[in-house]
Amino acid sequence: MKLKIKKIVFSASIIIACVLQASAQLNPAITSWVLNLAGDTGYGGIPSNVTVVQYDTANVYISCASVPGYSIGPWAGDPNVPLNQNFVFMITLHPKQNTGTKTSPGGGQIGVWSNGVAIFNAWDAMSYNNQGYWDRNAYYFEGSSFDNCLGHPAPGGCYHNHVNPKCLYNDADSTHHSPIIGYAFDGYPIYGAYGYSNPNVAGAVRRMRSSYQLRTSMINRDTLPNGTILSSADYGPAVSGTYPLGDFLQDYKYIPGSGDLDTNNGRFCVTPEYPSGIYAYFVTIDSALNPVYPYTLGLTYYGIVQNGNTGPSGGHNTPTDSTKVYTTVPTIKKTITVSLDPNPVTDYAYFYIDPSSDNNIAGALYDITGKMLKAYRNLQPSMSYSIDFTSYPAGVYLLRLQTSNTSYTKKIVKVQ
Repeated sequence: MKLKIKKIVFSASIIIACVLQASAQLNPAITSWVLNLAGDTGYGGIPSNVTVVQYDTANVYISCASVPGYSIGPWAGDPNVPLNQNFVFMITLHPKQNTGTKTSPGGGQIGVWSNGVAIFNAWDAMSYNNQGYWDRNAYYFEGSSFDNCLGHPAPGGCYHNHVNPKCLYNDADSTHHSPIIGYAFDGYPIYGAYGYSNPNVAGAVRRMRSSYQLRTSMINRDTLPNGTILSSADYGPAVSGTYPLGDFLQDYKYIPGSGDLDTNNGRFCVTPEYPSGIYAYFVTIDSALNPVYPYTLGLTYYGIVQNGNTGPSGGHNTPTDSTKVYTTVPTIKKTITVSLDPNPVTDYAYFYIDPSSDNNIAGALYDITGKMLKAYRNLQPSMSYSIDFTSYPAGVYLLRLQTSNTSYTKKIVKVQ
């Protein structure tokens, strides 16, 4: 059946529809994903980013392998490698505050980044002497195995981040409100590190500060943050050079008003995508761009968590028969504005596409002879991408990006 406005093809399981309305008219939970529409692959030839976005009136379904489009690895001391997770995450389009007993983000995936990579919480799933009281901080106990993008694979091959996904967006851009870089499994958005200073008004931007503080007066780990005095059998290790403050999640205490964010590591605020206001989580970093506890979500989710995404077998939901497929409809801006750092480069360079730029940018990296070394497709504004120079010899390279309307070329120098 043909219509003048759009073409709809019926199948036994889903309705596939090209979205011809402006993406701003759709829920941001449908439109905020880094889509891979060209069959591109990442690590190990695994499909990268988000391969399909389906939605109905209640939920959006995100199909992904938990492998990004940027370069990842190596992972020092980590014997695991990324494997295709074949995830289909289900995110509610109508999140609601949980007014009852809050849900703690457990082990494994607690949300999904906008590029289809799983989000893990701050815990490494182990505690001191298996006591169950002093939970180990993954950033300190596993951080040596994180790659340049601050991610690593878990047993079973799920590549993930416990902390700020630095290669997903420009975490040094303090002049713009950060983009949505993911969704938690209660349906609320996760933004990068920067939000509006005034939560009620779009205006000046600043880095969002965690309200969790180190318990600097603690010498012996004999009390919990809520003041509970432990028996000697449940003591953690004394604060020392071997176990400094910050090694364990219970080394931190939530201090209301000490930062911008609440106990969930979020706040209710206006954002570019939600001008009327939304509860939103923010990743937390310091002024030197180092991750700050609790990194993504706090001790609990703010909203009601749906079944089907969490746990060892989670993330394999079945879309309803009435879903539509979302495909991007670019807005023609006729500009490409890029920042790149470092240059000269020794191993990895990172380029960030400014929000003012066009959508769906293509490009390639060339050596000085004009030989194409790597191709890029469907690059999006507000996102950061990496270039792995580790296997390339010293010399001059060219990064060329283009749309049907404009082009951009940058010389990059590789040094030893």
